[in-house]
Amino acid sequence: MSKNSDIKRIHQLRDWINTYNYQYYVLDKPEVSDAVWDSLNNELKSLEEKYPEQVDENSPTQRVQGKALGKFKSVNHPKAMLSLNDIFSIEELEKWEKRMHKLLDKTDLQYYAELKMDGLAMRLEYENGVFKRAVTRGDGQTGEDVTHTVRTIRTVPLKLRKSKNIPSAVYKYFEVRGEVIIPRAEFDRINSERSKANLPLFMNPRNAGAGTIRQLDPSVAAERRLEFVAYSIEMDLPQLKTHQDEHEMARELGFKLEPHDSVCNNINELEKFIKKWDGARSKLPYQTDGIVITINNNSEFESLGVAGKAPRAAVAFKYPAETATTILEDIRVSIGRTGAVTPYAVLKPVVVAGSTVRRATLHNQGEIERKDVRIGDTVIIRKAGDIIPEVIEPITKLRTGKEKKFVMPKQISGIKIVRPDGEAVARLSDLSFGEVKWQQLIHFVSKSAFDIDGLGEKILAQLMEEGLIVTAADIFRLKTDDLIGLERFANLSAKNLIESIAARKKISLGRFIYALGIRHVGAKTAQDIAVYCSTIKKFLSVTREELSAIDGVGEVVAESMAIWLGSKQNQRFLDDILSTGVEVLPQAKPKAGRFTGTTWVFTGTLDTMSRSEAGAKVSVLGGDVTNSVSKNTSYVVVGDDPGSKADKAKNFGVTILSEKQFLKMLEK
Repeated sequence: MSKNSDIKRIHQLRDWINTYNYQYYVLDKPEVSDAVWDSLNNELKSLEEKYPEQVDENSPTQRVQGKALGKFKSVNHPKAMLSLNDIFSIEELEKWEKRMHKLLDKTDLQYYAELKMDGLAMRLEYENGVFKRAVTRGDGQTGEDVTHTVRTIRTVPLKLRKSKNIPSAVYKYFEVRGEVIIPRAEFDRINSERSKANLPLFMNPRNAGAGTIRQLDPSVAAERRLEFVAYSIEMDLPQLKTHQDEHEMARELGFKLEPHDSVCNNINELEKFIKKWDGARSKLPYQTDGIVITINNNSEFESLGVAGKAPRAAVAFKYPAETATTILEDIRVSIGRTGAVTPYAVLKPVVVAGSTVRRATLHNQGEIERKDVRIGDTVIIRKAGDIIPEVIEPITKLRTGKEKKFVMPKQISGIKIVRPDGEAVARLSDLSFGEVKWQQLIHFVSKSAFDIDGLGEKILAQLMEEGLIVTAADIFRLKTDDLIGLERFANLSAKNLIESIAARKKISLGRFIYALGIRHVGAKTAQDIAVYCSTIKKFLSVTREELSAIDGVGEVVAESMAIWLGSKQNQRFLDDILSTGVEVLPQAKPKAGRFTGTTWVFTGTLDTMSRSEAGAKVSVLGGDVTNSVSKNTSYVVVGDDPGSKADKAKNFGVTILSEKQFLKMLEK
């Protein structure tokens, strides 16, 4: 064949393979076998190798040809990628509709309902009909350029499909938004392979998809069958009068969309749609956690504008927390640093809310008796977000008669378990028990306390077993020679740990008080007490009356603190630890600053600092830091994998900040 014929063949093959990919990956209607596709794809590769000058970056052979990146580039979104406000009941949906009626001064509204894909939000850009860039949602204003991995996704067309119905402006520049997801079957396949390779398993498809997209090497993404599912077009075109029009245009251009979307003409039709998919969604090939409801008319949608960081004209209806049934195989107890003895359920492993659950909380003996939970029961468990799995109730009709009631042990290793009058939690009568001491030491060296790097749970347990540490004071008496020769310790590692301990001998009074692990005294309360006392000398002599008068402390904390300070054993411990050279620095009273009068909550994992460090920066500027979200909260700073606090903030209308936005506020 001549060169001209070969080049013509290259273009024919590209067009055919792109069409086949569309039929296979988007329409799920393959017309030929994989063997045929392989044969034609190999022919195209051979011809492109013969004529390298004809290689086009948008050829189907080039999806996985990108080089690994060193880092991601930040990209500003031309138009913010907003999040949606969540609603959790039909009643809330009705209230939302009434607001829309009032704001638009009309009641005959049409809605568009679509299943909410549980994936990673993404924005794709096309120029001259060719795929150019993919950007993650990020904080809504700025995302990361992940073009190199998104290019490998088969449902991302490298070229927009031609159509007479599409205006020419679309082919000059086009932007579409959607979700990158991993189908359940592909997720199971990936985890099966990781299990065989003794690699950690992904917890759920969403995390697997997000982790895959943020790989620096595109070949990793190419090995996994990710999908891009479009949901909106960000273009001002007269043809796009409704949200439904956006879906139809996206389909015509070659994008995959969630196939069960529907126009609803009133709230009754919305309710039917919601109820239909409440049960049916578990049978879908992908994970979904709710329904996105949008006012269909784009003109009405735009006129309603934005409230906070969410459009008024759209909401996400979230289904209740996922539940599952399993066998409660045993009830055991755990021991905390305050001596609390807490029962927990050992379960036959079951997947709930995308993760495998093996244990669940039972709270206390009273709760077990109230729910009549027994060992051997078939139980209903619930898990929502980052909340600890909980046993809701037993299914008593499935009992066989072999189930056993749980009885709280009377003692552990000879130490009595007592339950003080008026309290739900049982406790060890003697806090010198090894498990308790270990938990106390873990707390003592934690981030918000002495923050000793390298002194983790396993090392502490090892040093206790070797007899090198009995109390926290012994940590500061360790020498390099004590460590050398122990498992995990060579000369350098031993030297590094001793230096790490020495670097933490100076500590603020607030962190020192928190490190003591006194019952009911959290990090914020410790700071409040430290501000009042100012010095370690005053702290050691503070009275119960003075403590109870401190704003935010109260009678319960004051009594707990007074009892702890009044113990001769604890007084000897304080003298001992101060004799090791630990220097407790005076606590300066916070000055009025830019954040005075504001209340902050931090949730999720921050990249540049710990949550306690972030909270300290807020405190320096006069702000208050709390652990719970309320209507009075000013800001909630959200890191990776945020929990229910982020959802509560949305419900209360509290301002939500990304870590990047928080850092910018600190710089002002």
